Amino acid sequence: MDSSNSEQAVLDGKLYRHLNSLIVAHLRDNNLTQASPIFLQTVVASATMTPLNAEAPPNRLLDLVAKGLAAEKGDITRGTDFSASLPLSHTAAIDFSTAPDMKGSSKSFPKHETRHLSEHKNIARCARFSADGRFVATGSADTSIKLFEVSKIKQMLLPEAKDGPVRPVIRTYYDHIQPINDLDFHPQGTILISGAKDQTIKFFDISKTNAKRAYRVIQDTHNVRSVSFHPSGDFLLAGTDHAIPHLYDINTFQCYLSSNIPETSPSGAINQACAMYVTASKDGAIRLWDGITANCVRSITAAHGTAEATSAIFTKDQRFVLSCGKDSTVKLWEVGSGRLVRQYLGAIHTQLRCQAIFNQTEEFIIFIDELSNEIVIWDAMTTEKVAKWPSNHVGAPRWLEHSPVESAFISCGTDRSIRFWKETV
Repeated sequence: MDSSNSEQAVLDGKLYRHLNSLIVAHLRDNNLTQASPIFLQTVVASATMTPLNAEAPPNRLLDLVAKGLAAEKGDITRGTDFSASLPLSHTAAIDFSTAPDMKGSSKSFPKHETRHLSEHKNIARCARFSADGRFVATGSADTSIKLFEVSKIKQMLLPEAKDGPVRPVIRTYYDHIQPINDLDFHPQGTILISGAKDQTIKFFDISKTNAKRAYRVIQDTHNVRSVSFHPSGDFLLAGTDHAIPHLYDINTFQCYLSSNIPETSPSGAINQACAMYVTASKDGAIRLWDGITANCVRSITAAHGTAEATSAIFTKDQRFVLSCGKDSTVKLWEVGSGRLVRQYLGAIHTQLRCQAIFNQTEEFIIFIDELSNEIVIWDAMTTEKVAKWPSNHVGAPRWLEHSPVESAFISCGTDRSIRFWKETV
């Protein structure tokens, strides 16, 4: 072997080792193997003789791939900001795997002010913030969707301007013929989707100021109870009255169903992370599904006894799932093992399909007490109840939705009203 070939072999070896370390770091940092029966991260590390603690900057592999794709398309020469298409870096995650500390170390939840925003003509059934926190939408039993601009909502909280009252509703959509169950925003684009009892999923372009109807429609075969975009934006999941989640390619509208079907009941709520999704079902179970194969990889049966599980969401680092059910409990589960790591008690929830939600830092959990008509807040680490406030609704709210970027949330419910809550300065 001549010297030039030898040098090239050394360079190739270094490149392969660097690539392998990036792959292992990517798998580790994004927790892409928590629910797998075989921990792929360990297998890859062992097969490539790469240390499990390989160091790499956050999202380095994604960054390099984006640069490569941009260069291939010639985008770099045109000054395209490839990083704009990357997912937001993970914020520092809270390690819930440790035992709860009950020695008075709970944090204080900041005080909030609240304001009535608008009303639907019937029950306000759901709400959703956009990923950047700029917009929030609500859906109703009156079949309409209201789109709010958060900056205008904040103007409402200020002393009245000279130009008169601020109107935060910037669009109202009318295209369903039965009550709306759920909403979601595209993670990068200007698309809002809705799922409804009329067995349809509808696509609205929120950048079109005069559009009041959907520009695309997916006709499902069942009542669409929950909708969730994949973080890539190319797929969406629908939880329906059918026992199996429906996975759609939004470019072709092709529907994919799992061939691995556990004993299951309709999915009341569905949410997803990069490599998996989670469903909450009427039979009280929480199920984790592989986002690639659409197979169920873990069932937490009777997570809420025989009562309906009404919501399930991942933590930001995807290591845990927060669920709630009509057994009046809120629970935190470890994805990798399926074990219960936290339980939050002291709020009655037996009737409405409400959610337990994190605040934007995941330090607190917010929930509804139907009996007292109060908003209840726990310290997420200690499980101690740290605040409870009157909901200011007539009757308990049926939906809570927190902003992903700031201390603000929405409540809405059977009194048809929509309220905005924001931390007081």
